Amino acid sequence: MSELSINTTQNVKINFIAATVGERLGAFFIDIAIIVSYIYTVSLVVFDLLRVDRLMFNLDGWSKGAIYLIIYSPIIVYSLVLESIFEGQSFGKKLVKIKVVKIDGYQAGFGDYLVRWFFRVIDFFSFFGLPGLITVITSQKSQRLGDMAAGTAVITLKNKINISHTILEEIGDAYVPTYPLVIKLSDNDMRIIKETYQKAAAKNDHEIIYKLVAKIESVTGIKNQSGNNNDFIRVILKDYNFYTQHM
Repeated sequence: MSELSINTTQNVKINFIAATVGERLGAFFIDIAIIVSYIYTVSLVVFDLLRVDRLMFNLDGWSKGAIYLIIYSPIIVYSLVLESIFEGQSFGKKLVKIKVVKIDGYQAGFGDYLVRWFFRVIDFFSFFGLPGLITVITSQKSQRLGDMAAGTAVITLKNKINISHTILEEIGDAYVPTYPLVIKLSDNDMRIIKETYQKAAAKNDHEIIYKLVAKIESVTGIKNQSGNNNDFIRVILKDYNFYTQHM
């Protein structure tokens, strides 16, 4: 089991667990089953029920090829389209709970998924899929050739480090910050504040929380407007995330 260390856009290091070969193969075979089901269903409808093959009887080879390409094009771009729509997941990856991510911490984009899609021919469909299997097993970050070319990796979402282990906080798009002066603090300051607060809150240590609030006020010049020390620290954490994400 390989561990990946990814730096986020806020320069925060988060550790992820790379998807195992078994998880990747499981997602692959689920996707293959979906593709085979599509081929069977479409072939049944188009050629057995609608009898399109009769209309194609007098067409030349190029015309027949074009029709087949149109009918079966969804299976060709299956992984590219779904990974682009679902941000790194096909149906198989969703069911197995794995995901494609950039190893530099940014969200993978269409260009990254396109590179991975191009390399599928080598990784999966040459030499019975041995190139992809061998590189996933032997590479330090469990990457196939397409991942190496795109700068991506596949991680498992089952064992992802919880966001509470970092300075990151869940904030919605409609979040309105309260304390602009929070930007006087650094990432390291926020990490210490969050870790200290979580430990003090777990022990119900009001004295430590009081001292932590006093320290924040003295360093930043912010005054606790809520009157509740716990609420104040939680707002400070969220405000810092808001401002650093929008700077």
